[in-house]
Amino acid sequence: MSAPVDARPGEDLKQAVARRGSFLRTFKAVAWSFFGVRKGAEYEKDVAQLNPLHVIVAGVIAAALFVAGLVLLVKWVIASGVAAG
Repeated sequence: MSAPVDARPGEDLKQAVARRGSFLRTFKAVAWSFFGVRKGAEYEKDVAQLNPLHVIVAGVIAAALFVAGLVLLVKWVIASGVAAG
């Protein structure tokens, strides 16, 4: 779809950033996206309501927590001697 002729470039982005979706809802949507499971209707609702900046921040936080969890898990397995077989 193309933007209306009288719309200025970037106006859609400004409107999207002005959305006041809750950060908890955003984090929940990001968590579901990590699993790759999302209903089409819920996805459409998220696109209409969530702030894109909140999605980026929640994604970075979730990725950092995931990596930190993996590092801690590997350190624990190595320290427990299970990996030494």
